[in-house]
Amino acid sequence: MPELKSAYIGELKIAVTGSYMLGSGPLGNRRIDLLSQGQFEGPRIKAKIVPGGVDILLGGSDGAVRPDVRLPLELDDGHPLLISYRGVRHAPAEIMARIAVGERVPPESHYLRTALTFETASPKYHWLNRIVGVGVGRREPEFAIYDVFEVL
Repeated sequence: MPELKSAYIGELKIAVTGSYMLGSGPLGNRRIDLLSQGQFEGPRIKAKIVPGGVDILLGGSDGAVRPDVRLPLELDDGHPLLISYRGVRHAPAEIMARIAVGERVPPESHYLRTALTFETASPKYHWLNRIVGVGVGRREPEFAIYDVFEVL
């Protein structure tokens, strides 16, 4: 069986700067998180998050939360970068409750994975347009933090 290979891109650190509860709907519980602060830094990238990011979270009847994110950034060369991703976060109910009230939990206590795509006109970062990323995340009180890898 072939092995999935990856290369580390960097750490994506996102601050939630506001939330709106939409409540229960036909697909589950919806919340909109506003994302306007943070950074994406690693050996091959340096960028800061700019206002306008949104995460339209869906909480399912299975207890999992599914992020659906559009995140604008400014690269160190001045060009914009759009990161889009979807994923899933789940953990035992007591861990999910602690995360919901802003408590710090150990990274290994919950599963948070995302599939990322990128869009930019930057010549320096053009390589991002042609890859798929995977984020291995953790939820902290003020931030969602992902170690982002390129799938080779």
